[in-house]
Amino acid sequence: MKTSELREKSPEQLVELEGKLRDQLIRLSVLKATQRSTNTAKFSDIRRDIARIKTIAHERKAGVDGKQA
Repeated sequence: MKTSELREKSPEQLVELEGKLRDQLIRLSVLKATQRSTNTAKFSDIRRDIARIKTIAHERKAGVDGKQA
């Protein structure tokens, strides 16, 4: 998911999206443990999306614009 898309979302939507992504990460972990996982690249994609959400939330809390010059 692009950062610009995430910046357009409200804080409530970001929290909800983070929860959904964490659920997906857990499901993928279970699939990997049972050797049914085929796309292991999804792990890093989901973790990066969660990190982006947390970064945007922190920027908003700190009052930082978040746009690079």
